[in-house]
Amino acid sequence: MSEEKRHKHDSPEEVAEMLSVVSDKIPGIIKGLVNAVFSEESARGMAKAAATYYKELKAGGFPDDIALRMTQEYVGVFAKFGDVIKAARESEHNDDVKEAVKQKIKRELEKD
Repeated sequence: MSEEKRHKHDSPEEVAEMLSVVSDKIPGIIKGLVNAVFSEESARGMAKAAATYYKELKAGGFPDDIALRMTQEYVGVFAKFGDVIKAARESEHNDDVKEAVKQKIKRELEKD
């Protein structure tokens, strides 16, 4: 079914209900991600992954300084992901933002 046809069958109420369900689920998803990223077990896993990455670079013939820099960049990806999760978690608690998003969606649905 084409995207256009599918949307014609969704009433504003159906879309609003779907968005409501999704917005209710997102805080739990974010909490799960935070626990996955910032747990003790996760830290061990990231450290092991970084060590393995470095060892593999060295085994592949990369010089120490390049292997170290590449490993730092690799670990930086974890840190950036953690920053995104933290920002999402902080916004999860901001009811004003959630309400503004809901109102914007409602206005957009009313246009149709």
